[in-house]
Amino acid sequence: MGRLVPAVTRALDILELFLDGDGTLSAPDIVRKLQLPRTTVHELVTTLAARGYIVPVTGQPGRYRLGVRPYQLGSRYAEQLDLAAEGQQVARSVAETCDETVHVAILEGTDVIYIAKVDSTHAVRMVSAAGRRLPAHCTSVGKMLLASLPEAELNARIPDDADLVAMTPNSITDPAALRETLARIRERGLAVENRESNPDVSCVAAPVRDRTGKVVAALSISVPMIRWSEDRRGELEQLAAKGAAELSERLGHRSVA
Repeated sequence: MGRLVPAVTRALDILELFLDGDGTLSAPDIVRKLQLPRTTVHELVTTLAARGYIVPVTGQPGRYRLGVRPYQLGSRYAEQLDLAAEGQQVARSVAETCDETVHVAILEGTDVIYIAKVDSTHAVRMVSAAGRRLPAHCTSVGKMLLASLPEAELNARIPDDADLVAMTPNSITDPAALRETLARIRERGLAVENRESNPDVSCVAAPVRDRTGKVVAALSISVPMIRWSEDRRGELEQLAAKGAAELSERLGHRSVA
């Protein structure tokens, strides 16, 4: 790797300051936050303003906000994103950490479609596969995605008299019971599947958000019952949440601390 250019690093540090607070800064603010010389800050601010990366705030002399240039770059980045490709990379990283099978799925109607999958090195029979469609209510990714829908949309997709298919004896087939489960998932921000799509496997899932904050996918970790325990579940929930957060970040989502 080549040498970092200090002036470029400082310019980027300035731009990243605008991500916090009310999104406006003055030169003295930047000097105080970055502990840089006033002359250096003045030159960098002047350059960034000349290139359209920051612009003066109307009615607030000496203060700046982000200009259109960062938006244009971000929009081009968003255009080039491929959820399946990004999901596959993150799923591979998560699978390497836990050596369990990892999926990324999206919701279509009342089904989930798996868009990425990385298998465990252990021999495990799975009912899922990249490109395969399964009933959402029988899977952790599906329940996570259903729980993320607005109530009106959820009711439209799964009305009170919906006929929910069972994949195993543990599958939820009562819409009322499903809604109770989804309410608990909303509270926790995580979903668990207890042998509902495969009698030998349990799963945990976490939501994946795009740059607007909308849930667009879910990431799950599937574990055969011989390696499943409450302690293991807790570990995998944290790992799934971390992986989903990484994928969300790749999609442009910025979590609020």
